[in-house]
Amino acid sequence: MNRLVPWFSLWLAAVVGAVATADEQGPVDAVVESTLATGGDQIRQYAFDGDDATFFESDDAPGDDDSFTLRLDAPVLVKSVEVVTGKPDGSGALASGILEFSEDGETFDNEASFHDGRAKAEPNRQIKAIRVRPDAGGDHPLAIREIIVDSDPKTRTFVNPVEITVDVSDAPEMREWAEAAARTCERWYDQINELLRSDDYKPARSIQMTLKNGINVPAMAGGRRITGSVKWFKDHPDDVGAMIHETTHIVQRYRGRGNPGWLVEGVADYVRFFHYEPENIGRFNPKTARHDASYRVSARFLAYLVEKYDQDLVLKLNKAMREGSYSDDLFKELTGKTLQELGEEWRAAIQE
Repeated sequence: MNRLVPWFSLWLAAVVGAVATADEQGPVDAVVESTLATGGDQIRQYAFDGDDATFFESDDAPGDDDSFTLRLDAPVLVKSVEVVTGKPDGSGALASGILEFSEDGETFDNEASFHDGRAKAEPNRQIKAIRVRPDAGGDHPLAIREIIVDSDPKTRTFVNPVEITVDVSDAPEMREWAEAAARTCERWYDQINELLRSDDYKPARSIQMTLKNGINVPAMAGGRRITGSVKWFKDHPDDVGAMIHETTHIVQRYRGRGNPGWLVEGVADYVRFFHYEPENIGRFNPKTARHDASYRVSARFLAYLVEKYDQDLVLKLNKAMREGSYSDDLFKELTGKTLQELGEEWRAAIQE
């Protein structure tokens, strides 16, 4: 019987773990959508972060067809929902409007009306989306302090709230794709930050995703901006993983210049291919592979080290690179072997 190479066994464990989680009905993720543009830094996800001190606020007062929607990844048995509007100081509460539920995410039913800035309902049925429809005619923006959901299984609130806005001026026909990609990256933002967490690190709360013509790489990131190639994503619409990779770069936010490029890209592809889409890592040539080949090849090397030496190895490497204290000596500190020795060991292992 052929032996499983280490990176494959890690991938298999991840898949089995995901299935087990689904079977155990772990918390269900969600996205937030609004027809109203966000005002300033009061992003949409603040309405579902479990923090009563934060709130979403729209840029303008709502009109006849405006709404704010919490859309779940899967239906859950909702016991109760309470929506609290207005700012923490009590101002800006919604004077009138309705709370709606949807079992399929498409067709909505009126469940409750807002009174004194609040609405509450106890549907006790499977729900996939919760929508707030404010009445038009108000003289102030819509402010939603918190949506509180009691459900089975639980719905996961946002630990690291973020809003990704899209700019498709160069290709308006790509808006639907870009919005869907942005929502996927928002949904994964908490997990990326957990994989790359470090003390006192505060992740970006807003990111701009732009699709442009004339870009000679699929995508790139800098600061709080992601720029993608119109041509690439028209030709490769399934490559949302490229945007997960770039979102990871924004979370990395390395300040120093001493971090090796192969490791920076390897960590981003480790997040992408060993957490977001392990099924898409593809093949590689073990005979010519080098640990410092960057991207998915270096991601395989990191996965090998994570499995054999230290489950938190990527976390620790990321912390050092973020703090500007990285050196190759860190590998020996973490594993007992030099980077060169580890590279040779990995190459021998993948050729067995």
